Amino acid sequence: MDKKVTGIVSYFTIIGWLVAYFAGDKEGAKFHLNQSLVVNLGFIISGIISCIPLIGWIIYAVAGIFLVVCWILGLIAAINEEEKEIPLLGKIKILK
Repeated sequence: MDKKVTGIVSYFTIIGWLVAYFAGDKEGAKFHLNQSLVVNLGFIISGIISCIPLIGWIIYAVAGIFLVVCWILGLIAAINEEEKEIPLLGKIKILK
């Protein structure tokens, strides 16, 4: 997979991220691999927090809306082959 396809595939769930990481152009799409990993981990963490009654549900709803917006912005940037950071979470660097 080339850089663009790798970046796009990485945004589709954690399984898509794994496929992009192992089968794609890691060096060319490292930025989008990192951004999508942060968004996917955000979804996982918010899902865990949703197990807490009432407060967890509220946090899950707010975080879910925010993460969907971040996911859309990241996906659009990957499609346009731009390296725009997602709001608030874009500074987090997991992959070196």
